[in-house]
Amino acid sequence: MKNLVLFASGSGSNAEKIIEHFKGSDQVRITHIYCNNPTAGIIQRAERLGVPCRVFDRESYKNGTVLKEVQSLRTDWIILAGFLWLIPSDFVKAFPQRIVNIHPALLPKFGGKGMYGHFVHEAVVAAGEKESGITIHYVNEHYDEGATIFQSSFPVLPSDTPEDVAKKGQVLEHRDFPKVIESIVLPASS
Repeated sequence: MKNLVLFASGSGSNAEKIIEHFKGSDQVRITHIYCNNPTAGIIQRAERLGVPCRVFDRESYKNGTVLKEVQSLRTDWIILAGFLWLIPSDFVKAFPQRIVNIHPALLPKFGGKGMYGHFVHEAVVAAGEKESGITIHYVNEHYDEGATIFQSSFPVLPSDTPEDVAKKGQVLEHRDFPKVIESIVLPASS
């Protein structure tokens, strides 16, 4: 059994799709959700879905408390599903190539500090991009710089607003993220 812990900061729609994807699996279990935002929608989603949710502050994140807790849960993988804080190096060392993030653009474009959610979609439209998409990648000590695992794209029309781009991207996120997670945490046996 592979134990996954999800980290989220927002509404939690990706976390919910991941939980639904693995519900009833005898190979993957979502043990907990960790959230850094005490008003985030993911907290109510977690309760509705029956997954324990731990809200934490910056101090317990930086001083190693959260890392120790996650390790004590016998965690195999950490999945970032709309988590906005930089991952500390002690997490990256404890879970090498076992922390995965999703980004709402085709990295390396439109990545880095402050590039999340609507900021990304606004930048895509402002730049006149002809396509955008999602990038699923491993996490290192820098925002959006870990090795790419998977990308999927969609056309951006001249008439598209940032909201249109967000909606198109979310369709790909919900469709692709759970399947890609499954493919990396349960590699096909040869």
